[in-house]
Amino acid sequence: MGFLSSLFYPWGFLLQGLAIVHFIRRRPDNYWFYVILFLGPIGAVVYLLVEALPDIGLVGQSFKVFPRRKRISQLEATIRDNPSPGNYEELGDLYLDDGKIAAAREAFNRAIGGRADTPDPFYRRGICAIQMGDFAAAVPDLERVTGKVPDYDFQRAAGLLAHAYAKTGQREKAESLFRQVTTTSTLSETYLHFAELLAAEQRTPEAREWAQKVLDKKPTMPGYLRRRERPWFRQAKGFLGRLPK
Repeated sequence: MGFLSSLFYPWGFLLQGLAIVHFIRRRPDNYWFYVILFLGPIGAVVYLLVEALPDIGLVGQSFKVFPRRKRISQLEATIRDNPSPGNYEELGDLYLDDGKIAAAREAFNRAIGGRADTPDPFYRRGICAIQMGDFAAAVPDLERVTGKVPDYDFQRAAGLLAHAYAKTGQREKAESLFRQVTTTSTLSETYLHFAELLAAEQRTPEAREWAQKVLDKKPTMPGYLRRRERPWFRQAKGFLGRLPK
């Protein structure tokens, strides 16, 4: 092992550093930390090939932030002369992607006020309201969307509506809708929100069951989906850890 490690000198520490930085940012399975730490540069190379290399495809997505912000600036200028619902709706989508939730919500308000009547601005405005903790405002928007298209956005709209019901004290409606949605939807977000409702009602075994369903999907998922679902896996583990034994 020492001979092999010497082959990487002086780049071994750099490789380990890169691997550890990626590990901290992406949070894969914990055993990789020990592979990097104890196997040295060899372990770092293995880790980078198995875990970091497939993420290169995701790196390109990060560069989209620059054209997105450029387009935001263009739309902000355009809207001064042409405040059309379509322009405000596109601007709201870009703000939402950029994490500017309050600005996105206001843009969708303007789009809807300008007579936009398609489901999407209402759906996006409902998402903004949920992310800002304003669940009461999210309910009518999401009801409008699911009333027109029950399976909108692969049933995520219905799942978010059930979550908003739960957060506004309408637990019976929430549970009924959660059970309806989860007969066909496998969204981790919906499973965890349902688990949160059950935990709030002291129904710990059922809450544990639904949170565990998120983790149970992991072994059969393709690698790219596992990487995308990592935040939900972490949330599910944390949720299960907080439940009473």
